[in-house]
Amino acid sequence: MSISGRRFEILLPLRFNDGSPVPDGLVADALVELRHKFGAVSSETQRIEGQWQHAGQVYRDELMRVFVDVADTQQNRDFFLQFRERIRSRFRQVPIWMTSHPIDIE
Repeated sequence: MSISGRRFEILLPLRFNDGSPVPDGLVADALVELRHKFGAVSSETQRIEGQWQHAGQVYRDELMRVFVDVADTQQNRDFFLQFRERIRSRFRQVPIWMTSHPIDIE
């Protein structure tokens, strides 16, 4: 029997926009918050590199991918939109990249 759900994927920065390293505790706090809310969180320890441009300035990112599988409810979607804003502020970012897609949990 499969259950329909939604996977939220967030790219957490390992460096602030000015290039200085994000403290490990800040990343750990974000993961713990998700684990407390949903009972589980997964992350990839490989570094993801990216480049993007905003207001004429080029930014180079070092990121890690965090993902959580949850029930596909409006309440969970609202939580992640609010979570993204909290993380954006804590990590002093212009944007935080977050995607979601439907999943079947077997």
